[in-house]
Amino acid sequence: MAVERRVVVHPDKQALMTSVAARFLTKVSDVIADLGRAHIVLTGGTVGIGTLAAIADSPAVGTIDWSKVHFWWGDERFVPVADPERNELQARQALLGRIPVPEANVHPMAASDAGLSLDEAAEAYAEELAGFGTPAQPWPDFDITFLGVGPDGHIASLFPDAAGIRVTDAAVIPVRHAPKPPPERISLTRPVLNSSERIWLVLAGPDKASALGLALAGASYLEVPAAGAKGRKRTVFFVDQDAAAEVPESLMADSY
Repeated sequence: MAVERRVVVHPDKQALMTSVAARFLTKVSDVIADLGRAHIVLTGGTVGIGTLAAIADSPAVGTIDWSKVHFWWGDERFVPVADPERNELQARQALLGRIPVPEANVHPMAASDAGLSLDEAAEAYAEELAGFGTPAQPWPDFDITFLGVGPDGHIASLFPDAAGIRVTDAAVIPVRHAPKPPPERISLTRPVLNSSERIWLVLAGPDKASALGLALAGASYLEVPAAGAKGRKRTVFFVDQDAAAEVPESLMADSY
């Protein structure tokens, strides 16, 4: 059975981030009640980080037992640890530094000044993932994976027509010569992203409308990587009105 994909449209970017934050807190509470823990994959970008800030600002943020939540990253820029471009640093400022989550539950990818090469950093992250997985699936059972979508349709650091989007035999890859700066990155691969129970793609702005339209129209994921994002249970595109300009009415949902 095909996994259902929904598009939930919000009037503007702020409403989008606030709504997704509320949904996230509710869902994490449910997951912890069911499983006793939650594994979350974070993304960067303006809307991704804004959503994390909205989570921290929510009156419900204190209802979560953050000691039972683990945070991972879908990709990272291979820059120094204090570089403001790092997804990890932005996530700590927006959310992780504002909630009582144990440091052992935060799983960042290595920075470029951590003493590892790009290849070694990717291998180290694969090993950390494997510590929470099984031989059959050497990574955690992710409950929610956040993904942004670039104007070119890229997700994580898997870019159109690049080698990374084709990789299926590794959990984590080094990325070189990325078409947007910085050129060196680390990324989870498509099979790992798609092993998540739920994939939430969060995007806003008119520059995302074409990529979203193509992703939903059945474009090849090799050309539009966002088209290949499919969670095990559910895949939801949370968007604002501007990003939804090319979305067929039949795919829009009033609710999650």
